[in-house]
Amino acid sequence: MRIALYPGTFDPITLGHIDIIRRGAALVDRLVIGVAINRDKGPLFSLEERVAMIEDECAALSKETGTQIVAHPFENLLIDCARDVGAQIIVRGLRAVADFEYEYQMVGMNRVLDSSVETVFLMAEARHQAIASKLVKEIARLDGDVSKFVTPPVRQALLAKLGKTPR
Repeated sequence: MRIALYPGTFDPITLGHIDIIRRGAALVDRLVIGVAINRDKGPLFSLEERVAMIEDECAALSKETGTQIVAHPFENLLIDCARDVGAQIIVRGLRAVADFEYEYQMVGMNRVLDSSVETVFLMAEARHQAIASKLVKEIARLDGDVSKFVTPPVRQALLAKLGKTPR
């Protein structure tokens, strides 16, 4: 069984994330969405809320692709999380050249820690390349329309979390 790990904070999950999940699911039998417990980032949504959003957003996608897609919280090293879930592959999404430099370093370090785990980069679709959770949250905070960046349920959860009234 081919198992991949797609890690991130997913605060919140965006259409860019969903695009990478959809395309990553086509490559493996099981795709584990590693939800990082990153206290330094100070996420807007709790771990439980982020996991629930991922599970809700991926349920239909799992049926559609025939790939088992599961959310898995983690707070350890990425390579240790990959081992914990039995992943042979780490899936990473790239939006721009700036992402590549950081990801390139991470791959090098992960290969030293465990050379049996391969990293695969997937470029986000052109219409999703500018989407970043941080920017989505900022747009929502400033009363902008985020409907082009997240699904309707995520938009609703984001506005509720920020105490905003949907327009």
